Amino acid sequence: MSRVLNGAIAGFCATMAMTIAMRVLERKLPATDRYPLPPREITQIVLHPEDREAAALSLLAHFAFGAFAGGLYGLLPRKVPGLLYGPFVWVASYLGWVPIAGILKPATRHPVERNLLMIAAHLVWGVCTAIGTRELDAASRSIVASGQLEDRGKRK
Repeated sequence: MSRVLNGAIAGFCATMAMTIAMRVLERKLPATDRYPLPPREITQIVLHPEDREAAALSLLAHFAFGAFAGGLYGLLPRKVPGLLYGPFVWVASYLGWVPIAGILKPATRHPVERNLLMIAAHLVWGVCTAIGTRELDAASRSIVASGQLEDRGKRK
């Protein structure tokens, strides 16, 4: 498998760990800061889903973006640590393309606690994406790469 595909798979899977971190950390925010987190806000603003579809579309978009960003990680040199890449994605998104596109206010205009939550979640995502990409790269060269198929032609 290509490193880009491995990164995309890892980024998709890492989004689960990130989502768990976001859900757990969101409970610790002050009540006034507990409005929908960016994946929901972005989906609502860009896609305008019906209320009953909003949660599912938010998750779908969130995981799709995680896979996309993971695929981009696969293009980078292997030495780039996930601990740096995750926060880079946060900066590029919440101080970059998201406010430039007029989707959300820049992170500098959101409460500090929410920004810390999102940075922590992106740290989790970045580390999990890097580990997952490394493991899928290794699997691509070993356990799923080549060799004689043991069960080929054997039927009961």
